[in-house]
Amino acid sequence: MSASRHPALTAVDPELASFVAAEETLQAQTLRLIPSENYVSAAVLEASGTVLQNKYSEGYPGRRYYEGQQNIDRVEALAVERAKGLFGVDHANVQPYSGSPANLAVYLAFAKPGDTVMGMALPMGGHLTHGWGVSATGSWFRGVQYGVSAETGLIDYDAVRELALAERPKIIFCGGTALPRTIDFEAFSSIAQEAGSVLVADVAHIAGLIAGGAHPSPVGHVDVVSTTTHKTLRGPRGAMLMCKEEHAKALDKAVFPGLQGGPHNQTTAGIAVALHEAAQPSFVTYAHAVVANAKALAAALLERGFDLVSGGTDNHLILMDLTSRGVAGKVAAKALDRAGIVVNYNTVPFDPRKPFDPSGIRIGTPSLTSRGLGTDHMPVVAEWISRAVDAAAKSDEPALAAIRAEVADLMAAHPAPGLPLS
Repeated sequence: MSASRHPALTAVDPELASFVAAEETLQAQTLRLIPSENYVSAAVLEASGTVLQNKYSEGYPGRRYYEGQQNIDRVEALAVERAKGLFGVDHANVQPYSGSPANLAVYLAFAKPGDTVMGMALPMGGHLTHGWGVSATGSWFRGVQYGVSAETGLIDYDAVRELALAERPKIIFCGGTALPRTIDFEAFSSIAQEAGSVLVADVAHIAGLIAGGAHPSPVGHVDVVSTTTHKTLRGPRGAMLMCKEEHAKALDKAVFPGLQGGPHNQTTAGIAVALHEAAQPSFVTYAHAVVANAKALAAALLERGFDLVSGGTDNHLILMDLTSRGVAGKVAAKALDRAGIVVNYNTVPFDPRKPFDPSGIRIGTPSLTSRGLGTDHMPVVAEWISRAVDAAAKSDEPALAAIRAEVADLMAAHPAPGLPLS
């Protein structure tokens, strides 16, 4: 980390400054393949670290509980209008602190404790907050889950419909954290209407792809869209709720005062910048490149004998089942990390192993695409992954070190947005 960029931090807290410096170096030199991670621009970084941090702003623009809000109101209103324009929605709330609080606000707006809610099972690719048992949403509400076909790895919409009609949930969530295929929002809409359910699209992973036209939009098919603002959208760590006008009052009331106090104004500013960037033609190119890279990487991995859930990908994400390679997901993920390739171990559908020691790894292309890597680089990445997994099986540390050096060379040739910080 450059002392010239962070002189106050370096002077006041050199220990913490050293941790930040180490993380900057790590992000610069490694190939980051965790699909929920990305790089924000220098502009987003700047906006997220301004004096807006100093202001408390309970309420909404024009309706605050504190004075001196004239600038804060303009910042939030700008973020709201940009969200509405980018996604084509009637209403947007940019105050949720992150994805889980955003989803909790949905529950508060549309359900009561004990009501039935429906979402994809976590081991099948869903999210904790979609009614899974270990989450508060699974404790306060009665969660029922759908999954994927054991034969295809795809969502079985007939089975989803059957479950929805049997359970009549108050809320149905579509979307998740490990879904490599296109979500059929129109099919979910038909099911929710038949079951009398509020339909929520959790597009945290694919919001940037939707904004860039690289994935179908749920708008017009669902009642509420919930998303984080990081991941493929390349914003700060925050969230948004978007909805039809008829649900605006209930959702706003659920966010504040229902769950939160004052919003994080510096984050709101970062969100506004990210939404502005996502409205540019270059972002459309980026979103489509993310998908093209993921498809090219999936094809290269298949050529090297890897088993991919559903046989490939339609979006930014690939879920690999390493059972046939004789290496556990956790072992592979840690070996890849030592090789300079950052992934996460992950359960796969119908995984016989435990969640903390699963059979798979989850990889994605948002970060590497932000660095300018293209489809011609994907065979190289696939070969590194293959070599690292083989090295993990043999505990071959020199092989992992060799890969790490190769990775660092490629990363040096493709600097990340916002890095180096100098």
